[in-house]
This record gives sequence, C-alpha cells and structure tokens, in this order.
Amino acid sequence: MLFLVAAILAACMGTTRTVPVTGRKQKVSTDNATILSQSLTEYRKYVSSAKLSTNANNTAMVKRVGTRLANAVITYLKSNGYANEVGNYNWEFNLVAENQVNAFCMPGGKIVVYEGLLPVTKTETALAIVLGHEIAHAVAYHSSEQMAKAQNINMIGQGINIIGSMVTGTNTQAAVSTISQLYGLGSQVATLKYSRDNETEADRIGLIFAAMAGYNPNEALTFWQRMAASSNGAGPEWLSTHPSDATRIANIQKFLPEAQKYYKPQ
Repeated sequence: MLFLVAAILAACMGTTRTVPVTGRKQKVSTDNATILSQSLTEYRKYVSSAKLSTNANNTAMVKRVGTRLANAVITYLKSNGYANEVGNYNWEFNLVAENQVNAFCMPGGKIVVYEGLLPVTKTETALAIVLGHEIAHAVAYHSSEQMAKAQNINMIGQGINIIGSMVTGTNTQAAVSTISQLYGLGSQVATLKYSRDNETEADRIGLIFAAMAGYNPNEALTFWQRMAASSNGAGPEWLSTHPSDATRIANIQKFLPEAQKYYKPQ
C-alpha cells in the first residue's frame, strides 16, 4: 500500500516554476495555454453581461492606475528572466457598477474593480495597492498553481480508493476507508491554507509592484485598516480562503521594508 501511494505521489502532475519577486518554487499546471484561453472566454462573457460604470473620472482613474502598474510589471519581467511570459498578458482594466467592496484578476491580466471598493480605497495610491495585489495573482500563476494542486489532490484520493478496492480483510478495508475520509477532510483544510498562502504572497508581490510603479507602499496599512473596519468579521482563519484582517496587516508591516526599497516617487 505504501509503495502504491508513493508511486501516486511521484506521478503528481505539474511543472516547476519560480515565482517572480519571491523566488518561491511552485508546481503549476502544464496546460497554461488552456487556462488563459478559458479565462479569456469567461471574462468576455462576464463583461458582456456586466454593467460598466458610467462615472468617467473613476473609470479613467482605474485604467490609469492599472496601466501604470502593468507597465512597471512588464519592465520587471523583461529585466528579470521572464520576457517569455510577457506575451501571456493582455492587460485590461474595467470598473463595474456594483456595490461590492472587491476586485478580481483573471489569468492573462483581465482585471475588474467594483465601484463599491472606491469609497474604501479613497486615493489612487490605495487603489494601486489593490490592483498590485490582483496583478500579483496573475503574475504568480496562482490559478494555475491551484489547478495543479486540485488535480494532484484528486489523483491521490483516487489512488487511495483504488487501494481500498484491492485490499482484503474487514479491518484493512475499514482502515483504508478511514484514511480516505481523513484525507478528504485534510485536503479541504490544506486547500484553504494554499489559498491563504497565495493571498499573502500576492500582498507581498503587490506592494512591490505598486512601489515599482511609483506608489507609496506605506499606504497599504491605512487601506487595510479601513478594509478591516468596513468588514463584518469572519469565521476562524483556518476555515477561510483569506488571512484574517489582523494577520494580513501584521504581514504587510513585515513586507513594507522590502517594498520601500523599490519605491521611487513619480
């Protein structure tokens, strides 16, 4: 049984990549082209049905800040060994007329900001902190990484079930069944942690991207404090896809000295 599990683990899918800025080694899906294509299709469906903001000033601000960040990111990628990835991004920034305090980025650089976020960001610099975070998710291939993890978790689960069908004896089968159930619960918790880790990494990279674009990363603290004040609280951090407000703010305080090294006011 142990040999079979080891063989399954060895066969886990994905290719190794180094995350820009942090240098972390990650396992990403081998089919990035499909991810980009599907993301573009879903993005177009969303934009075609969404109500874009009619506020010309705010729309222009989102596009201005986003373009400034994207240009800084492209310069960084070209200068640090990722020139072959620049073509994966076709940056686009839209402001949608919804009162959600949120934004999202699709793989390939399609970013949506909801109007409800702007009363919390208040300034262009705080908006740059948010967009830097969203851009970081795309540049760090977090969607591709999550897909690879999901595929591998599913593969190992199937392997455990195959083992269960091969063994004999009531006690052994019961043990394999228990292992399968525990693995299912454990993998769910682990997936949440993977997501929180990605969020924290995006915070770090996003601060640096904002600084590279000439936005003061120190404003991240006051922004996230406003975000914390506007939230209704959450459940236990270990059951969430995102770090708690307190954890996020504490991590940002740790990341700021590094980000400040890249900051040159424009």
